[in-house]
Amino acid sequence: MIKRRRIISSVLAACLLTMVVGSSGVSASNLKDLQNEKKAAENKKNSLNSTIQKKEIQIEEKQSKADQLIKQVKLLNEKIEETNANMDRVVAEMNVTKREINELQESIKVLEDRIAERDEILRERVRVMQVKGGKVSYIDVLLGANSFSDFIDRFSAVTTLMDADRKIIEQQEEDMAKLEEEKALIEQKLAEQKERKLKIQTMKDELLEKKAEKRELVRILEEEQEKLSGEKSSLEEEYEDAIQISKKLEAKISAEQDRLAEIARQEQARKLALAEDMSIPAGELPVVSSGFWTTPAKGKYSSGFGWRTHPITHVKKQHRGMDISAPMGTPVVAAGDGVVSYAGSMSGFGNVIMITHSVKDQILTTVYGHLSSVGTSTGAHVAKGELIGAVGQTGLATGPHLHFEVHVGNFSAVGPSAVNPLHYVAF
Repeated sequence: MIKRRRIISSVLAACLLTMVVGSSGVSASNLKDLQNEKKAAENKKNSLNSTIQKKEIQIEEKQSKADQLIKQVKLLNEKIEETNANMDRVVAEMNVTKREINELQESIKVLEDRIAERDEILRERVRVMQVKGGKVSYIDVLLGANSFSDFIDRFSAVTTLMDADRKIIEQQEEDMAKLEEEKALIEQKLAEQKERKLKIQTMKDELLEKKAEKRELVRILEEEQEKLSGEKSSLEEEYEDAIQISKKLEAKISAEQDRLAEIARQEQARKLALAEDMSIPAGELPVVSSGFWTTPAKGKYSSGFGWRTHPITHVKKQHRGMDISAPMGTPVVAAGDGVVSYAGSMSGFGNVIMITHSVKDQILTTVYGHLSSVGTSTGAHVAKGELIGAVGQTGLATGPHLHFEVHVGNFSAVGPSAVNPLHYVAF
């Protein structure tokens, strides 16, 4: 008895944690939902953490740009200071030039006075000439001499007058030229200084405009940094919430796993009791194969899928499944994970179990007929390799065997839904 319990226990233990007992109404979907929620929470944590890191990078990039702009502002400040210094120098030079202009104006006044005096002398000459009839003949003056000595005196006087007139005219011309030259020089110098001042002022205005633009960019970057920091803080709070949710879900999952483990223990005990009631011989449980499907019973392949003459009715009809001959009470297990859609008696099948499976979004139904006992109930979730009944001879059967069918979609007694089980289950 103990050996038999161990054999059955070893088969059932692998599947009991993932199946649900239909009669008790307990479902493992709650655990799956919690695990899905936990996975979603972990995904959210990872997504939030990734987003937080991106925000940090963006903040650092904004800070780097702001630092560069601040450096540029500092350089602009230096250029503005240099421009101010140049402006101060030009203003100082203009002040000097203005003083020079004032001094020149005094010199010009002196020149103008001298020119005026010479003009008066020249006008006097003209008046004398007009009094003499409009002509003054130096030759007449010379020829009017009474003696040689008088001639020499007259000649010396004439020469002196001529030289004086010529010098007055020459000085007048020189002073007037000098006056025009000094006026032009001062005006040119002042114009150049004004032009330099205008250029420097334009340069200063451009620098101030660039500085204002840089300051505005810095302000925008600082606002963006503040916004990113706020978003990062919100994300960090959300991340902490996700951590707390994840911890709570872990606790719920742990509690649910403990609950299901207890249910599995109770179900295992129930299955062991059922196996004892069905008097299953030791070593008769089929080996559970890999993949979605497994052999439903251990025995001999006795009849296949297709047309044949029925051994009892002797009518030629389609055999919609396959038969596995085995001693009475041989264990019958679920060929795959699914839900029991029917468990009870049905004409021709005797005691029969039908299980609905979902395989890659396709619905399939397996049928287990002629059972001596039924170890499950409608609505129960069963796992591949789980004990569901025992081989028998109920219904239309000539001997103990398992009649096994596979239907595409739901079970149908007629029509093309039945397919060859060998396409799915190996024997």
